[in-house]
Amino acid sequence: MKEVEIYTDGACSGNPGPGGWGAVLLYQGRRKEISGGERETTNQRMELKAAIEALSSLKYPCRVKLYSDSAYLINAFTQNWFGNWERNGWLTAKKTPVENKDLWQQLLALSRKHELQWIKVKGHADNEENNRCDQLARAAIKNMG
Repeated sequence: MKEVEIYTDGACSGNPGPGGWGAVLLYQGRRKEISGGERETTNQRMELKAAIEALSSLKYPCRVKLYSDSAYLINAFTQNWFGNWERNGWLTAKKTPVENKDLWQQLLALSRKHELQWIKVKGHADNEENNRCDQLARAAIKNMG
């Protein structure tokens, strides 16, 4: 399997408000940067969208290390929130509908195609690639102008 490193980030100007996402994919010395945005969204949706778009851009099943500063994203996988959500009919422990179910379901389907390691990084710190993703996400918001 090909080994790929992916860094992702999402941003919002207001929450909800205009949002953007960015991702950096690294494979054998090659680099691909992708980004996009939505006019009315939330920060959490943009965090998920970044991971979805990055994983969707992979043409083959890969061994992936995915880095994000989003505890919301990382914990869902490292703490297997999905198992409970699926067993409970996509309801939380409080019996309320899981927020962003549409994106979680897309992400879960994509995650099952790859061997994924989910890695939490500190946001707005010294991680160069995470900072680049933040720049991409914020630029996507500005480009919607």
